[in-house]
Amino acid sequence: MNQKFISLLYAICIFFIAFSIIYFPQSVLSASKRGLEMWATVVFPSLLPFFIIAELFIAFGIVHFIGVLFEPIMRPLFNVPGVGGFVWAMGMASGYPAGAKFTARLRQENQLTKIEAERLVSFTNASNPLFIIGAVSIGFFYDQQLGILLAITHYLSNFFVGLCMRFYKKEKKISVNKSKLSFKKAFTLLHEIRIKDNRPLGKKLGDAITQSIHTLLLIGGFIVLFSVLTTVLKEIHLTEIVSSLFANTLPLIHLPQEFAVPLFTGLFEITIGAQELSTITSQHVLFYAIILSFILGFNGLSVQAQVASILAETDIQFYPYFIARILHGTIAATLVTILYPILYVSKESHTTIATQENHIENTYFQIFVQYDQLNIMITIICLLLYVILILNMKELKL
Repeated sequence: MNQKFISLLYAICIFFIAFSIIYFPQSVLSASKRGLEMWATVVFPSLLPFFIIAELFIAFGIVHFIGVLFEPIMRPLFNVPGVGGFVWAMGMASGYPAGAKFTARLRQENQLTKIEAERLVSFTNASNPLFIIGAVSIGFFYDQQLGILLAITHYLSNFFVGLCMRFYKKEKKISVNKSKLSFKKAFTLLHEIRIKDNRPLGKKLGDAITQSIHTLLLIGGFIVLFSVLTTVLKEIHLTEIVSSLFANTLPLIHLPQEFAVPLFTGLFEITIGAQELSTITSQHVLFYAIILSFILGFNGLSVQAQVASILAETDIQFYPYFIARILHGTIAATLVTILYPILYVSKESHTTIATQENHIENTYFQIFVQYDQLNIMITIICLLLYVILILNMKELKL
């Protein structure tokens, strides 16, 4: 494609977005507040501890220790080094885009080859349990069982994606490490890495905090941007136009047409799509589960843009991750259909159980609301700490 045409296309898109922001100021302001609130109450406080701990793990050589221990498991299963086990576990616990950040970090440390990093990033970006069960299932649908169903199918399908991606660029011979598990070798490597990194403890901790908050500020910008873009698309009625194409396709897989708009919105931003989906009345929970499982696996273009931004700092290509997201969403939606009769107990047919579970879910929801209020204070305090650290670093340089 002609580069001049691409430049013109970029210029038109940016101009259109700028014009839309000016033309729909009230809607854009509400969207910005919504995105910022979600970042401050959920994303920032839930990801920050994991990001800091991960940076310290790398600085003190603990990742190398884990890599030696996990090599006999990760290499045969996913054709990646043992350090991939650390990225996989942290990615599931903290949520996206943590997997991309840790993969890029290990690639920068030369602990992964380019191809290994592309395999690893394709299945280590998952949603965390707090978001699936707390924010989506209890926060929007008041249904804890739905969250358990979504979480199990989400992580199980992610495992299958990893098995599939082990064959990515399979001309590279799979070398399985058959050596015995050696804690001595793992500890020796940990010690060597710690000695090699001669930064004092305070410096390591300060760097871990500043790098983590810097990444989270970048993520927050993407969340606000895509929240605004989603609103602009609705205001110009483009969402309805594109959703009409989905509306004609959904009946082919036995899903109601009214799910088309939340599906399209969820492809841009998961939280907004899930919230819109919860406003639609349907007697079949399975319909909700299929749509939610797909958009959770797809990650949404907002998360994908965050991942692309992180990977741009390395030589890791984005397209394997994108293909894996389509695969993840498809497998997750299929598994939900299969496991729904097993994992989800119908509330309509179990009145007593439903009453008890509604009480539990309302309790969880109240805890979740209080947790959000506390998280705002945590975010503000951490941002102030970040500013202090940055100013101290600049003073030391001067």
